[in-house]
Amino acid sequence: MSDIIVEVGSGKVRGVLDDGVATFKGIPYGAPTSGRQRFMPPTPPKPWAGVRDALHWGPSCPQPKGGVLNISPKVSALFGESEPLPESEACLVLNVWAPSGLRDGSRRPVMVWCHGGGFFVGSGSGGWSDGASLVRGGDVIVVSMNHRLGPLGYLHLADLVGPAYAASGNAGMLDLVLALEWVRDNIAAFGGDPGNVTIFGESGGGAKVSMLLAMPAARGLFHRAIIQSGPGLTMRPADEATRDADRLLRQLGIDAQNLRALHEMPAERLIEAQSRLHRFNPYYVLTPVVDGEILPRSPFEPTAPETARDVPLLIGTTKDETTLFLGKIPLLGTFSRETFISRPLLALVTRALIGRAAPRVLRAHHEAKPGAPASELLAGITSDLTMRIGSIRIAERQSATATAPVFMYLLAWESPALDGKLGATHSLDVPLVFDNVASAPGLTGNLPEAHALARRMSRAWIAFARSGDPEHPELPDWPAYTPDDRATMIFDNECRVDHDPGREQRLAMEGVRLWAM
Repeated sequence: MSDIIVEVGSGKVRGVLDDGVATFKGIPYGAPTSGRQRFMPPTPPKPWAGVRDALHWGPSCPQPKGGVLNISPKVSALFGESEPLPESEACLVLNVWAPSGLRDGSRRPVMVWCHGGGFFVGSGSGGWSDGASLVRGGDVIVVSMNHRLGPLGYLHLADLVGPAYAASGNAGMLDLVLALEWVRDNIAAFGGDPGNVTIFGESGGGAKVSMLLAMPAARGLFHRAIIQSGPGLTMRPADEATRDADRLLRQLGIDAQNLRALHEMPAERLIEAQSRLHRFNPYYVLTPVVDGEILPRSPFEPTAPETARDVPLLIGTTKDETTLFLGKIPLLGTFSRETFISRPLLALVTRALIGRAAPRVLRAHHEAKPGAPASELLAGITSDLTMRIGSIRIAERQSATATAPVFMYLLAWESPALDGKLGATHSLDVPLVFDNVASAPGLTGNLPEAHALARRMSRAWIAFARSGDPEHPELPDWPAYTPDDRATMIFDNECRVDHDPGREQRLAMEGVRLWAM
């Protein structure tokens, strides 16, 4: 293990060389966002003298404790223990993994990771998204970053206060744009090609990719996109975002005309107020805002955005997205394929979620899985409602107007965790895509077949980043997705291409309003 020094626009940074990978952690790409800069557009960092150590994770954005899932300890244990990460409003930092030969004159594909956690928790530091394995396996550069979340990143104050706060509802997304500008300006120093940048993300990170595809400010900063289990079809309209901001101000006891206290209070007070409102109303979640400027329109509703026309897209989901979450729904208890949920209860819950389309949706799922427990049918219905159908609609709309190809996948390989009761659950794809199976033994079992699948998936992601086509020798031919053919790569112990998998369930969901992130 040895040190390595690279010079970026703001100064020199010291990373570490280990086992063929140069790692740099916590590099500032933006200035601190506290005090007067709170809610404002991000600004570049101030230059520093000498050499700055980039050896430890930088701060994550202040956020609620307990993470996005707030799931049972039994399920939470599957994700393993992670080191506590610092939190601060000086959170505009990023991490870079590069091959040790970063000064050999090569220009390698760059893969920029947008972390999950909705828009209110999460971090690009550590865990399953460590980029070292991708670098070793694919001769690429990997970047991950932190940015503003929750009320610090998405509190839409413009219509309550005035134009000085025009960017407040999308500050967190502007952070990501600034990070991509940093990549454009600095990644060549690490051996990366600023003309070949792929953005990818899972869950909320996938929705962030959707947002970036629709943001004029991000156009040209990336060249390919991957959306994993996070189809950001729509985002909050400005009037709804204004009501949510007003609720938060009233929760804090602050007059919209005197925001000095909002800038001076500890960030933790803002986070606590958001959490209180969320406890009383689970739908109170701050997200990017369709403000007509930074985000001119919902990303993929009713059509794909013009800004995405020439960007190749890889998109997909896991087969059993919601098994991880269903245990939090009242009356259902901890999810299990053996749990008894009565058919009348299933019908009642489906009607509440879907409305008048519930009978045909139920019928399609019953016919697709005759004899399956009602709990398994509910997992399929809610997975369609939250992730799968939205991803299909994005693929349909992008392929209808884009000049670049779209590729669709479905992860069907099932986690061995909890005796297989989670199936191919939400987030299972992350350690597979990063080829970090050994870092997720609770979820993947650290099994040989998991390692084999991780190799095939990670190489597909690398191939896509390199050329815009995910095919490689360890996979069958993978045609582009079109509404006529609907070719979908099924990732399992034996990978294969299916055409329109789950067709009847898809048709049953036509016209159903999907859940937004």
